[in-house]
Amino acid sequence: MGPRSHVRLVVLHVLVMSLLLSLGGRLWYLQVMNGAHYKKVAADNRIREIVVPAVRGQILDDVGRPLVRNRTALVVSVDRTALIRQRDGGRAVLQRLANLLGTRYDELALKVRLCGPGIKRPCWPGSPYQPIPIDDRVDARKALQIMERQEDFPGVTAQLEPVRDYPRTEGATAAQALGYLQPITQDELNSRKGLKVTGFSGVDLIGRDGLEAVYDGDLRGVPGDRRVLVDNRGRVTGIASEQPPVGGGTLVTSIDAKVQGIVEKALSQAMQDARHRGDPADSAASVVLDVRTGRIIALASFPTYDPSVWTGGISQDEYDALLSKQHGQPLISRATDGQFAPGSTFKISSLPAAVKDGYSLHGIYPCPSSYMVGARAFSNFEGESGGDIDLHRALVMSCDTIFYKFAYEEWLRDGGMHPVKNPKDPMEKMARAYGFGRRTGIDLPGEAPGRIPDRAWKLSYWNDTKKTDCKRAKTGYPEIAKTDPARAAYLKAISSENCVDGYVFRAGDAANFSVGQGDVLVTPLQLARAYAALANGGTLWSPRVGKAVIAPDGSVRRRIDPVKSGRLPVPSNVLTYIRKALTDVPKEGTAAGAFGGFPFDRLAVAGKTGTAEVYGKKDTSWFASFAPANKPRYVVVAMVTQAGTGATTAAPAVRQIWEGMYGLTGKPPALPDGNVPDRLPTLAPDGTVNAPPGFAVTSDDRQPAPAKDKQPVPAKDEQPTPAEDRRRAPAKEERSVPANDERSAPAHRRRPR
Repeated sequence: MGPRSHVRLVVLHVLVMSLLLSLGGRLWYLQVMNGAHYKKVAADNRIREIVVPAVRGQILDDVGRPLVRNRTALVVSVDRTALIRQRDGGRAVLQRLANLLGTRYDELALKVRLCGPGIKRPCWPGSPYQPIPIDDRVDARKALQIMERQEDFPGVTAQLEPVRDYPRTEGATAAQALGYLQPITQDELNSRKGLKVTGFSGVDLIGRDGLEAVYDGDLRGVPGDRRVLVDNRGRVTGIASEQPPVGGGTLVTSIDAKVQGIVEKALSQAMQDARHRGDPADSAASVVLDVRTGRIIALASFPTYDPSVWTGGISQDEYDALLSKQHGQPLISRATDGQFAPGSTFKISSLPAAVKDGYSLHGIYPCPSSYMVGARAFSNFEGESGGDIDLHRALVMSCDTIFYKFAYEEWLRDGGMHPVKNPKDPMEKMARAYGFGRRTGIDLPGEAPGRIPDRAWKLSYWNDTKKTDCKRAKTGYPEIAKTDPARAAYLKAISSENCVDGYVFRAGDAANFSVGQGDVLVTPLQLARAYAALANGGTLWSPRVGKAVIAPDGSVRRRIDPVKSGRLPVPSNVLTYIRKALTDVPKEGTAAGAFGGFPFDRLAVAGKTGTAEVYGKKDTSWFASFAPANKPRYVVVAMVTQAGTGATTAAPAVRQIWEGMYGLTGKPPALPDGNVPDRLPTLAPDGTVNAPPGFAVTSDDRQPAPAKDKQPVPAKDEQPTPAEDRRRAPAKEERSVPANDERSAPAHRRRPR
């Protein structure tokens, strides 16, 4: 072997040894240095993690009766990802499943497609990686066939799951207050860190409205983890570790199911009676409030719907009905989201504002049939005259002209059409102090703020609308002129005025404001809170529906207390004066007809009627009340749109509510001795609910809910009229210019009587 061959052999040996050393070092690094890590990775290949769902908590009334609960159901779900991996996109599987369930392939295909722009329901609005429920009422025999024949139904599961149930306890639905659930979207999964997808379609839901949304974190619980051992075929061979789920908390509310049922029945009856008289009566709302604590006892809105419509998927027709104007948009809570002119119920704010501005509380004032506001006469209803009366009588008979006088003279002192630098605006400031024009802060989503229209608001509104008004001043309303030339001409004239000087706060605006009309808007909840402050001596509460969250083990996880949000800047003697005047309204005033024969010796009710007129529509009927009058405990407010005067429709409904709450017609009272529980119901480990002492949860309250009726309650369109559709109307007790969530016409164009 030559020298050259020897060198080559040495180089080859060195290269081989280097490779062997590198391989050995790498093996040492993997097996010794990182041995523990790769051992764990190898073990993980034999372990599968399963997210164990937590049962969502119930929603109970103040006694412990269920408002929302869970029922166990066999749910058939489809894994969309598994279907689309098949050669035919899962068509054969869905066809076999449709045959088994007794439905059509087309129906199942619609349910498992993803929602998106232009996609009509039914479709799946949740994450594409979640199982999609297609039937929550399958029988056990069919479910067993699915599980035993997995080779025919890959990606299809049938298992027991909790399904949300709405039992209508004591006839109460409270649909808008309770809210509803919908699947978690992929965007929400991405944004809410740490939120686990359980793989159980009935649990991967999120609150979309009402209490379900506000208290979603308390109700949904914490899913558990189960780590199972599997073989190379994916079969479970054992459990490596397990962390049990923590069930959702039970939300106890201040709603009383019996009172809620009475309120809903009274509103429904009031709407039916109004329709029999020829009035459309297309929407209604009512609030029952504890004046001492600010807690909500009942909250009702019509039109309403059955919240179980969301369970198991919703069709496009059902979804459209919930949002359509033709059906009255039943998803909207008129109690918290609806904004309406309050009529003369608003005078509890205007009177103390006038007194604070210097008018004598015990003075005598003329109540003529009409009063000149500038160059226009603003009239009482049907030209009624009350003579010279005090403010007590002005509230009892609801004399508008006295309030027109106060408002007009205050407007003049503030500079009239050319306001002083810092106008006093006594009525506007008092209204804001009563809580009008801002949200109450109730623990429900979507609350409307109402509107208190002062000079600043008019200027802002004019800046926002002047381009449209100026355009309409030139073009007019040709689409309306085809069917109603007179109305089109009227609207064009209004647009012309608004284009030029719509920012001016006129004398008519001030007059309308004093009687809760024109551009003034309130929600029924705001009005109830204002009357509660009047009744309790001046405290404004931020109302609460939730009362406490109880953990699955029965312990109180947290209490939910109402918050004091302000105090009326009104002397106690003025509040007492107003309360005494309102005590006479049902006895001898504008509500005397509605309360004829009422047992005032057993329950003294104080209240105020209100009527607001909308151009082209019927009057909005109001009645706001509190009782017992000498020691107020509750406020009851009712409102029905397009239903006549306050005394005709709303007052009889409120009377029916008081009679049911206190058992004044021979039936057992909804509230024993007029009380609501001051203690919470208790929750036993087995889920049994025990009512507070002195109250009872009957066996009927624990019965399963009736079969669901998915159709919303229909109602006619009750949408607000446009600004141009409003005129000044006279007032019987309280009637004047209406405004359902829109501007009123300039004062000098309002219709006098």
